[in-house]
Amino acid sequence: MKSAKQARGRETVEQLVEAAMAVYAEGGPQRFTLTAVVEASGVSVGSLYHHFGSFDILAAEVWSRCMADLLDHLVAALRATRTARTGIRAMVVGYLRWAAEHRARAHFLLVSPHAGHVLPHAERMRAGKAERMEAIAAWFAPHVAAGRIQDLPPALIEMLVIGPVAETVRRWLAGVPGIDLDEAARLLPERVWQSVRGPGS
Repeated sequence: MKSAKQARGRETVEQLVEAAMAVYAEGGPQRFTLTAVVEASGVSVGSLYHHFGSFDILAAEVWSRCMADLLDHLVAALRATRTARTGIRAMVVGYLRWAAEHRARAHFLLVSPHAGHVLPHAERMRAGKAERMEAIAAWFAPHVAAGRIQDLPPALIEMLVIGPVAETVRRWLAGVPGIDLDEAARLLPERVWQSVRGPGS
């Protein structure tokens, strides 16, 4: 009896998360409201509060799912490579391709005002990212040790590799003129690689 109730609870959570993602994809941040998500999901307001506690926590869960999807994509891109250069280039291209294919999710991560709702739940979000970030760090570690990638603090390596790509995507999402993701995928990978290339490469 208890397991059946738990299963129904998980189904309700998934209904709400999927509905929230669909509402955002279809209507953007203007339509992303508790009322719209409840209507799209068919779940009651009381049930939403029962499972999430607040609409902000539901928004944080959507953010977490979007981030997990992006990181899974980057981990898969890295694992398909063998050299430091091809790995870095694959991360850059992988991020750009993911954003092009999942515009609404990229928008939620990088542009949406709802991304600010994640901050009060930062610990929970970090816990969800940990395993994926460890997989990325594990790929970097031997290349850094061998001098193929510069021995910099991990946060600075992340800024050099992901920072330019994320900013490119953010401006593309905001409609800044002159930003083309296909062009970025041609021009950025080698330049990003050169920024972290170590003396042993």
